[in-house]
Amino acid sequence: MLNEDRNLELGPGAEFDTIRAMLSRWGALAHGVGDDAALLDVPAGSRLAVSTDTSVENVHFRREWLSAEEIGYRSVAAALSDLAAMAAAPLGIVIALTLTPQWRAQVERLADGFARASRDLGAPIVGGDLSAGSELAIGVTVLGAVERPLARSGACPGDVLWVTGRLGGPLLALRAMQEGRAPLPAHRERFARPVPRLHEGRWLAAHGATAAIDCSDGIAADASHLAAASGTRIILDLDRLPRVPGASAHDAAQSGEEYELIVTAPGALDYRAFEREFGVPLTAVGRVEAARAGGAGVEALERGHPVPLPRGHSHFSG
Repeated sequence: MLNEDRNLELGPGAEFDTIRAMLSRWGALAHGVGDDAALLDVPAGSRLAVSTDTSVENVHFRREWLSAEEIGYRSVAAALSDLAAMAAAPLGIVIALTLTPQWRAQVERLADGFARASRDLGAPIVGGDLSAGSELAIGVTVLGAVERPLARSGACPGDVLWVTGRLGGPLLALRAMQEGRAPLPAHRERFARPVPRLHEGRWLAAHGATAAIDCSDGIAADASHLAAASGTRIILDLDRLPRVPGASAHDAAQSGEEYELIVTAPGALDYRAFEREFGVPLTAVGRVEAARAGGAGVEALERGHPVPLPRGHSHFSG
């Protein structure tokens, strides 16, 4: 809950004119902007969850692939997905924006994307920063309240590995755009307008999930992060991965920027109740075992036999 309901008056200058232009697009979605820091009230019995995500032009997207509004929306949705993985409810978002001269002319369209994400996902804009630079960069800090936090370290031997949604769409869209082809609309939608599973994360925490991570680097890579944090061995069954039409099992394993949730839980979650509640599938795709002599990690199976683990995304792999 916010304890400031209005924005402060801003001083003169081009920088503050740009901020005023964004505030005019946000209206009541922005609260308490203009002071040196945002003041938030955390509900009694909750803990504060904080995460930061960065979207950089020519790293996370290309200008010819997405509209300015889609770039703004996507950057906020990606950041909020980290709150979803912790089973946190959003309290606010802070946006640090680095603009080139060319992007200054598009700042209201970017602001519209931030506004749509704020409105659709229930996360008010409570502050930020503005700077000039040589490339568009959007840093989004998200703040949330959580009663039952899901950490990566909570997976235990005997748990089942689950994933929400269907995988592969962003990879197929990216592949098409890199090859100069128009992606299928459904695949492009998964790339341009990801949906952070905020309500789903809290449902999973309330129904016995022990650990979670959002699928940003691909399920194969992100399951490895879960295994490392919890000191376990995860067996990932590629044949069971839920896929969008046109995606192979390896596409689904590698596809990043999905922002679905990968969770572990003891025994069976009520996947039918989950699908009735949210309209997306919840699929068991593996299991958690005790770490072996070689340490924590992930083993991939295909048709019941071990296969090399598909590679996920890494910013510094090259």
